[in-house]
Amino acid sequence: MKTTMKALVYKEKGVVALEERPMPSVQLPTDALVRVTLASICSSDLHIKHGSVPRAKEGTVLGHEFVGEIVEVGSEVKKFKAGDRVSVNVETFCGECYFCKRGYVNNCEHGGWELGCRIDGGQAEYVRVPMADQAFTKIPDDVTDEAALFNGDILATGYWAAQVADLKPADKVVVIGAGPTGLCTLMSIKLYSPGQVIVVDVDDERLALAKEQGLCDVTINSRTQNVEEEILKLTNGRGADRVFEVAGAKGTFETAWKVARPNALVIIVALYEEPQVLPLNLMYGKNLTFITGGVDANSCEEIMEMVRSGKIDTSCLITHKAPLNDIMMGYRMFENREDGVIKWVVTPYEEGREERK
Repeated sequence: MKTTMKALVYKEKGVVALEERPMPSVQLPTDALVRVTLASICSSDLHIKHGSVPRAKEGTVLGHEFVGEIVEVGSEVKKFKAGDRVSVNVETFCGECYFCKRGYVNNCEHGGWELGCRIDGGQAEYVRVPMADQAFTKIPDDVTDEAALFNGDILATGYWAAQVADLKPADKVVVIGAGPTGLCTLMSIKLYSPGQVIVVDVDDERLALAKEQGLCDVTINSRTQNVEEEILKLTNGRGADRVFEVAGAKGTFETAWKVARPNALVIIVALYEEPQVLPLNLMYGKNLTFITGGVDANSCEEIMEMVRSGKIDTSCLITHKAPLNDIMMGYRMFENREDGVIKWVVTPYEEGREERK
C-alpha cells in the first residue's frame, strides 16, 4: 500500500501547490476511503485561493467536486462498500440534527462545506470522506464517471436554485452568468419549462453554448448591450419574474435586483469575494424576495436519476481533461479563462509524467 500521494494544497492566500502528502486512512467508523477517479476545478477553489472564504484552512487539500471508487469503509458504514463507484456530496452532513432533518444540510450542526475547505478534499489521489452514509450517491452501471462528476456540487447547486425559485410555466426568467454553475442552473430551470429564459454574460462563446444547448431563448452580452433596457423590452416593461444571480462579478448583484419586476424572486447562487450593498431606499416598493446561497445538496439521488435518464446532460461542460500532474496549469487556465475553458477535469496522477505549470 502506498504511504504518500500527490495532492493540490492551499498553502496561503494566493498560493496553491501540488505536493506529496501522507496517504489518508479511515479514522472513524463512519468514514470511507475513496480513490479519486475524476475531480474538477471549481470557481469556489479560486475563491479559497484568493482568501475570500474565511472558514477555509491553510494546509488543506482542495477539491470538493469529484467521483471515485470506495477502497475501504468504517465499521458503521451501512449503505456503501468497497468497490462502489460514487459521486461525493459537496456537503458533509449527519442526517440527524435539527437542520438536516429539515433538508438544510448546508447548515448541518456537525458539518457543512468541509471537504476541500476545512478538511482534505478530492484534488488528490485518495481522500478520506466522513459521514459516508450521507456523503455518497452511488453511480449506476450505465452512468459514466464524467456524467456523474458534477452531481454533488455545481449540478446540485443549479438544481437547488431551480427548486427554491417556485418556477411557473409562464415565468420570464433571467440567469446572470453562463459559467459552469450558470449552465447547470439553466439545465435545472429547463426541467420546469418556464415561458422565457434570458441569459446574461460577458462572454460570447459561453452565451453561444447556452443557446446551442437549448438552455435559453435569448442571450445578452453585458459588455455590449444595456442589460436593463433589453430585459424591460423582453418583459413588457415589467422586469423578470425570477432572477438567478450566478456570476458573482462586480455589479452583477445590482443588476439582479434592478432587472427583477416588483414582487419578484431573486435567487443568489453566486459566492462573492466582496461585500454587496442592499440599497433598501432605492428598491423600496419593489417588494422583492431574496433567496441567498449556499446550496442544500439534498437531492443528489434525484439528480443522478435525471442524469441517468438523459434529462440532464452536462457533457458540454467538460472542455479540458488532464492528469493531476497538470493541475497547476489547469488552475492558471481556469482562472484566466484561457482556451475557452469551462470545466477542467482532473484525471488520476501518472507516475513518471512531467508536472506542467
